[in-house]
Amino acid sequence: MAEVKKGRFTADAGSLGDEVIVFLIGMRINKPWKVRLWWPVFVAMPKMLSYLAQHPDKGLLGYEQAFLPSPIVVQYWRSFDDLARFARDRSDPHLEPWRQFNKRVGASGDVGIWHETYRVRTANIEAIYGNMPPYGLAAASTVVPLGRGRDSAAARIGATDTDDPALPAY
Repeated sequence: MAEVKKGRFTADAGSLGDEVIVFLIGMRINKPWKVRLWWPVFVAMPKMLSYLAQHPDKGLLGYEQAFLPSPIVVQYWRSFDDLARFARDRSDPHLEPWRQFNKRVGASGDVGIWHETYRVRTANIEAIYGNMPPYGLAAASTVVPLGRGRDSAAARIGATDTDDPALPAY
C-alpha cells in the first residue's frame, strides 16, 4: 500500500507535456445470470492493464479502477495515437477480446460496454489531493506540494486571479 502524504498536494500535469488523454472505460452487467457472457469482459481489462504496466512504451501513464456500482477504469495516456495504436494492434491484448465480445454478445443487450475519451491540455487541469498517497493523475505524473495562493480550485485552474477558497486551507 502506498504511503499517505500528509497535507495538500497537486499533480504536476505539465510534466506530462502539453496534453494528456483521459480514457474512461467500463462495463455494465445487464443480465447477471449470463456469467459466460460477462465474465470474459470482466477479466479482459485486468489482463490488458497488467500487460500495459509491463510495457510502459505503449503509452499508458497510469490508471485507477473501481468495481461498484459497475466496473470502471480511468486511464491516463501519453497520446491519443498511443491509445489508438494499442486498441488496433493485433499483437496487443485488446483487439481479440473486442472481437470475441462482438461475436458472443454483439447487440444482445446482455452486457454493456462503454468508453469516453478526453484530450485535455495539461494547462487546463486542476487537481488536489489531501492526505492521500499518489493517486489518479498525480500517480501518473508528479506529486507536488500545493503552493500558497492556490487554495481554491478557481485559482489553481486559472479561472481567477484571486485565491478565495470556500474554507480555509489546512
